Amino acid sequence: MMKFLFASIFLTAALAVNPAFADEVKMNRIISLTGHGEVRAVPDLAIVTMGVLSTAETARKALDDNTKAMTELMASLKAANIETKDIATSNFSVNPRYDYGQNNGQPAKLVGYDVTNNVTVTVHKLDAIGSVLDKAVSSGSNQINGISFSISKPDAAMDEARKLAVQDAKRKAELYAAATTTTPGNIISIAEGGPVFQPPMQVQMSARKMSADAANVPISQGEQVISIDVNISWEIK
Repeated sequence: MMKFLFASIFLTAALAVNPAFADEVKMNRIISLTGHGEVRAVPDLAIVTMGVLSTAETARKALDDNTKAMTELMASLKAANIETKDIATSNFSVNPRYDYGQNNGQPAKLVGYDVTNNVTVTVHKLDAIGSVLDKAVSSGSNQINGISFSISKPDAAMDEARKLAVQDAKRKAELYAAATTTTPGNIISIAEGGPVFQPPMQVQMSARKMSADAANVPISQGEQVISIDVNISWEIK
């Protein structure tokens, strides 16, 4: 207790003797603002999830039918110049199918099995997407869950969004400084909130409802929004 009291008296005396030291221990006045920047870019690749759902009385028959259809689907994708590295299995399942009927306290009746096999396909040539869908459906695909679009090399767009975010933060700092008759000084810190990719709305499609000539289906990739937030702190002079 005496040591603490002595330290407090010493600090108070030091401040009284040396006003410059007292100014140094004061917290710096700062202004901290968040800037937002976003750019729009046209996607250059498409990602499609497609596959085959097969139904039969036995799991073996359903699996055999599914394997045959998927083999034809994979062959059609390769015929559409889709490379093996751009085809990845995303889902495979074998599930029993029951008929619950009126129930009435009776156990459900096993009536068959469903086998599902889906692949995710990356299409780098967007002008070929219609042809890819056409070949997929023609070869037996009865599941197309959606099409999404992406940008293969987003770095340039991200850097432009960063510049815009910094400009936005500086603009706000100057506005607040003018309103409060102060002046922003040196930058103390910069922190990036991380890029956010807002993809175009997915195109939902059902293979069962698609026409035989899927190449004529109009598909537009739209634009993708890339946004970045940055927080900048300045000293106030």
